[in-house]
This record gives sequence, structure tokens and C-alpha cells, in this order.
Amino acid sequence: MNDRVTPPMHALPDGEAELTLVVRLPWEDVARLGQEAGRLAAQMRRPVTLEEAVSHRLRSSRVAAHAKPAGEQPPAVSASASVSSLPSRPPAEQARQAIDRITGTAGTA
Repeated sequence: MNDRVTPPMHALPDGEAELTLVVRLPWEDVARLGQEAGRLAAQMRRPVTLEEAVSHRLRSSRVAAHAKPAGEQPPAVSASASVSSLPSRPPAEQARQAIDRITGTAGTA
């Protein structure tokens, strides 16, 4: 028997749905989400959460997929498709470098 619990889904007044889930990501992906949140915050001129950045990214990729000519299928995207292959490093080093990239302190130490 499968003991997994289906995450709750909530209907929102604007016709969208809200789904809560937990995703395990490499630190490099978290850093890229932070960069995306920074770009979005600059564009919107207000603070933006990582959740908003993810939601915006999913929406914009959905819109881009629908804008393709008829018959053309969007390419399958894996969870790490946007992450370049990097040499293996200890997790603590990966975390430190990702945090440095997010905070903009990379190379200042």
C-alpha cells in the first residue's frame, strides 16, 4: 500500500488553484531561483518570494509552450535541465557557493 498523502489543493477566487508540495533541489537550482526572484523583484519593483518566482517561471513557460505553432510539441524538461553539469563538490561547499551567488557576495571573501 502506498502511504503517500495527496497534498491539499485549494481553489482561488481568480480561477487558479494553489497546490502545496515539497521539492528537493540541488543548491545550484536554488541559487538560480534566487536570481529569478531578484530579476522579477526588479521588474515588479517589490520584494518577491521564491514561491512567486517559481510560479512566474511555470506560468511563463506554459505561455511559451502554448505560443508554439500547431503540431510542434514543447521539449520535455527535466528538473535539472537548466543546470549546467558541474564537477562534484561536497554539499557544504555547494551550499556556501549557492548562498554566495544568491547574496551577491561570490568572490568577495
